[in-house]
Amino acid sequence: MKQLFTKTLLATLMGATLSLAGCSQPASNDAATSTAPASPSLLVAEERLSIYHEVPLTADLSHLSKNQKAMLSLLIDASVIMDDLFWQQAFHENKADFLASLTDPAVRRFADINYGPWDRLNGDSPFLSGYEEKAPGAEFYPHDMSKEAFTNASFSDKDGLYSLVRYDDAGNLTSIPYSEAYAAPLQKAAELLRKASELADNPAFANYLSLRADALLSDDYLASDMAWMDMKTNPIELVIGPIESYEDQLFGYRAAFEAYVLIKDMAWSEKLAKYAQFLPELQRGLPVPEAYKQETPGSDADLNAYDVIYYAGHSNAGSKTIAINLPNDERVQLEKGTRRLQLKNAMQAKFDHILAPIADVLIAPEQREHVTFNAFFANTMFHEVAHGLGIKNTLDGEQTVRAALKEHASALEEGKADILGLYMVQSLLEKGEITEGTLKDYYVTFMAGIFRSVRFGASSAHGKANMIRFNYFAEAGAFDRDEQGLYSVNMDKMSAAVASLSERILTLQGDGDYAGVAALVADKGVIKPQLAVDLERLSSASIPVDIVFDQGKAQLGLN
Repeated sequence: MKQLFTKTLLATLMGATLSLAGCSQPASNDAATSTAPASPSLLVAEERLSIYHEVPLTADLSHLSKNQKAMLSLLIDASVIMDDLFWQQAFHENKADFLASLTDPAVRRFADINYGPWDRLNGDSPFLSGYEEKAPGAEFYPHDMSKEAFTNASFSDKDGLYSLVRYDDAGNLTSIPYSEAYAAPLQKAAELLRKASELADNPAFANYLSLRADALLSDDYLASDMAWMDMKTNPIELVIGPIESYEDQLFGYRAAFEAYVLIKDMAWSEKLAKYAQFLPELQRGLPVPEAYKQETPGSDADLNAYDVIYYAGHSNAGSKTIAINLPNDERVQLEKGTRRLQLKNAMQAKFDHILAPIADVLIAPEQREHVTFNAFFANTMFHEVAHGLGIKNTLDGEQTVRAALKEHASALEEGKADILGLYMVQSLLEKGEITEGTLKDYYVTFMAGIFRSVRFGASSAHGKANMIRFNYFAEAGAFDRDEQGLYSVNMDKMSAAVASLSERILTLQGDGDYAGVAALVADKGVIKPQLAVDLERLSSASIPVDIVFDQGKAQLGLN
């Protein structure tokens, strides 16, 4: 049995300042020395496994037909394959063998949640002895490859989303397409999707499943992304494939496998349908010079709410996603926009078990009533909508923003979406299009949400974005802290801070200013000592950091 690496595991999540300039900062040795329990296994069970609150993923399937239920079973089977593929991308050891070597159930469960021996909510620090810091490039690149070697090398698909980088027989860097590297499991997943397409009652969904099966075997996802954008009435939803590039912390190029299986909430979706139409108008009103808002976002975007019934792969590793904005392909975004999927049951679980308790500990009593689920839902939703605002290509026309900003692109994009989401809320409240709540509800809930997300640590793009934003708002006086350590929003200064940070982020993106983004991360991307102390109060109050799922066919009554 592998033993726990107590020095890195024992520090509380935010007990030490985490630097965003590095991919993974070890926790404080002082904290380890002063609080270490006698049993390493007990430490995992009580100090780290307890940061997750377990939530059963269930949904009412009674309205679905026999074929639809059979289709769901196939979609979950395909998702399990995505889960196994992500494990291979995240960690080089065989999943079954690795987990079997961990005889303590709590240790094994914690390793399963983290897809390997690194604590994803503690800056990717190793929690098992014998393992060094996680490679920034995960398993997408050779571990002994330097950034300089990669930069100087010349080979096809060098910055591709859907290929691995390896050495050839001559010792030169080369790329291997996912469809070749993972040929057998992707063939099986494609077969499952094709079987599911034959059971689909909705023609558009059937077409998407068929095209997605083709994409898994060709590494060309454009046609299936376009087809996914055309789906409007399907009651069952599937997101599957190599999608987000957060796991590649070396360059941010390579996409990781993941999947979501979802059931559409028709009533909530109807409430949300109207907001996407305002994107072009809101784009024109962005607080930035014309050059930085010259692109027109697609208006064929939609907003819908779902109950998620299965997470797999990247989406299930560490902190859990509660909203989705896809596709990431800039070509699709400019032609058709994006679709925003709000995962309502997961969002409700995070609000009830994490955000509301955080407000009771850190928010000033007179503002706690302004932390509401409706505001949390809306802030999350408009975060996803705001991904469609701004600019996708640098002003010089030479490359996409994502390519120009490399490993910093994801964090800055998440920061942009949060800030412009608030801008959208304010604008739509002024227009009378949002009729629930007040601006103060959205601002105070937003502040409480930062305390929630910043606990995800330095290895998360969302966590990085939150750290930058918290420091920016605090320095601008938009967030006040009293002598009792309770926080409140200064309404007069908050709107100005939103506008100024929006302009700064959009300008950095449009200029493709890699050095400028790196400087912003270095300056603002730290948890300062006072905030670290305040966040420790959440741990002392036993407030979980995130949720983890009890999921699968058995929970759903499927065969």
